[in-house]
Amino acid sequence: MAKANPIEVQKALKNTSYPADKPDLVETAKRNGADKRLVKKIAAMPGDRFDGPNDVEKAMFE
Repeated sequence: MAKANPIEVQKALKNTSYPADKPDLVETAKRNGADKRLVKKIAAMPGDRFDGPNDVEKAMFE
């Protein structure tokens, strides 16, 4: 799976209310029109709850 771009992730998760569970992030990404590759990447992130965008970026990129 190709590495996600942080800007793509920010766009996909626009208007997310934090804290958020992983299923909430997946649904938000789908509503925001994220491509299937990125939705799968979000679903595969380690962790189940994210307190903000920084938590998402840590899980996805570190």
